[in-house]
Amino acid sequence: MAAPFAQGDAALTGMAKPSVDNAVVAPEDPSPRFVHAFLEVAQRMEGLPIVNAALAVEAVGFAPWQGRWLGVLVTPWFMNLVLAPLDPAAWCPLAPGEKRPYRFPAGIYDFIGARDILAGEYQFCSLFSPVLQFDDQDTARMVAELARTALFDATNAERADMPVGNLSPRPAAGPAEPGPLERLEAALEAPQSKRDFLRGRWTDQERDHRG
Repeated sequence: MAAPFAQGDAALTGMAKPSVDNAVVAPEDPSPRFVHAFLEVAQRMEGLPIVNAALAVEAVGFAPWQGRWLGVLVTPWFMNLVLAPLDPAAWCPLAPGEKRPYRFPAGIYDFIGARDILAGEYQFCSLFSPVLQFDDQDTARMVAELARTALFDATNAERADMPVGNLSPRPAAGPAEPGPLERLEAALEAPQSKRDFLRGRWTDQERDHRG
């Protein structure tokens, strides 16, 4: 059962603040901890069919947000949004496997509780699993960066008047500067639903296209 919204927490009950909270004095960036933990797992998973040998373990874009660390963890077998503790008063612990919804400008997304001996306690939201569609680490890193940016773009929220699969409709007045999801679409060379992208799910059309 999903955990309820934490009462009084702006990240859960109200609109999320900007993607980086400069007011928070960050202690230790968890990126090295995550990389160390999942490098050990990667060694045990070498050769499995779900592993993309072109990718490496990398923590992308971790920065303070709403008293938590928020970033993206890339491995040869998944790409996840990750929340980790920063301010103890802002952290809402979850048992492993338990879900909690977080509200971002792009919508509400469920994060799942997890614990690791090396990485410690964290929560994750799957973007891609497996990650066989990425040709190299540079592409995976770019998508990870765009995914984090897209969370804070309210135009990515699901709306009744926005057709599914239309990643970045342009205004009738004329062309605009490409946004993060437009650049992502170009990188992957296939259209994707905004919310499908953030949740790591391909549309049926894309599954047919990719075989």
